[in-house]
Amino acid sequence: MTIGIEMGQTRQGAAATLDLEELIATRLLVQGNSGSGKSHLLRRLLEQSAPWVQQVVIDPEGDFVTLADRFGHLVIDAADHSEPTLIRAADRARRHRVSVVLNLDSVEVEAQLRSAAAFLNGLFDVERDAWNPVMVVVDEAQLFAPAMAGEASDEARRASLGAMTNLMCRGRKRGLAGVIATQRLAKLAKNVAAEASNFMMGRTFLDIDMARAADLLGMERRQAESFRDLERGHFVALGPALSRRPVAIRIGAVETQTRSAGPQLLAPPMPASSEEARELILEGPEPEALRPAPRRAPRPPPPDILMQLAQFRPALAPQAAAPEPPTAEELELRNARIAATLHQIMADEEAAFRSTGVLYQDFLVRLRIQEIDGPPDLPGFRRLLATARAGIAPEVAEGEAWQTAVARAEALPEDAQGVYLLLARAALDGLPCPSDATIARAYGTRSAGRARRLLTWLEERKAIVLRSERGGKRSVAMVGLGWETTAGDPDGPDAG
Repeated sequence: MTIGIEMGQTRQGAAATLDLEELIATRLLVQGNSGSGKSHLLRRLLEQSAPWVQQVVIDPEGDFVTLADRFGHLVIDAADHSEPTLIRAADRARRHRVSVVLNLDSVEVEAQLRSAAAFLNGLFDVERDAWNPVMVVVDEAQLFAPAMAGEASDEARRASLGAMTNLMCRGRKRGLAGVIATQRLAKLAKNVAAEASNFMMGRTFLDIDMARAADLLGMERRQAESFRDLERGHFVALGPALSRRPVAIRIGAVETQTRSAGPQLLAPPMPASSEEARELILEGPEPEALRPAPRRAPRPPPPDILMQLAQFRPALAPQAAAPEPPTAEELELRNARIAATLHQIMADEEAAFRSTGVLYQDFLVRLRIQEIDGPPDLPGFRRLLATARAGIAPEVAEGEAWQTAVARAEALPEDAQGVYLLLARAALDGLPCPSDATIARAYGTRSAGRARRLLTWLEERKAIVLRSERGGKRSVAMVGLGWETTAGDPDGPDAG
């Protein structure tokens, strides 16, 4: 399964496609002097990938806040919130899968570093169940991961550099995909830049930057001067998500615009005479010191960002008319397609050892590709997953007896529900008690010892009763259901 987004065109006129899933796994580094089109490139990437992946933008200049109007991003102004609040906001943004723009344009450089570090650390430290894929775009990355000390304090610089290092070096396993843009590679910390596997190099003029760009792209040194001739919005790309050989790309158009206007020439007004100019500048009607101080309205209290996250709802496009409710045949077909999609996921041998959050993300992407509307929410997916792992046929799953078992399973912790339903299915059908290997697989582990400890725990919770049979075999009786398995070998093979 590949999701390709079009970044623009090559010199030959072909579509320049970026493999989004590969980008999430291998990260991206963009370099170009001021005015080379880096922000335009990032905006194109964000717009094209917004329907497919959650996004977080670290925005030092406030260029990307306009994404909120078109794509529903939540804008967080760092000036209005403390560092602990930003950490909690990042944690909740990952849990609720809300795309966010962290606007830093109204704070000083040191506050920018501290705020960015707090937010990135909040994304990084979230619990494992919330490790869904997130594209983290950092514009002007040399500010947050400088190669040497600058005007900010050492404490703020170390905090920001540590957060950026975690993002690029350790973030992949936690679902964080770093996309960083910098004016100069020489200003960016090497351990941060070295972790990117995809590169897009724009116009640059300094010899040291051209040489490093050529080295990263595998070009000869004599070809490095070609970076001086690149036009605005033109980049040379290389990487597993882009191309196996360096390719020149012209970035396509964007739907949103930056708040800041580009430089435009404006002729100054000409005074009638030099005497009039002297009177305006040197002989003003009132000395500056005598002018009353301007009155400013009191600043409103900062908004409650945690309340914003709790109440956030993405903007929906207006609809001409409410859609008609689906018919019974359409609902049956939709449920069958959902079941088939879940079966495809469970066919993967590694699916049993992945977290529910990762499986749910894969499930949603597959439904979106097949244009299946109305996907189940996360609790509903957990019930479907537990039933699928138990191997229950659809006609049995709809029966009253099995619904009673599901209701009793919901009183148990999430990771134990699948094992309980596996035992209930074997007891309902009068099958042998599953082996330790089969139970371990349903528990999401390869450890037979953990499987045995779980059975003991279920018996202590009075959910099951274990019985020892002849020949070292065992059987399980389901408390409150009246079902019981036949004798099975605990050391038998994995039946999954």
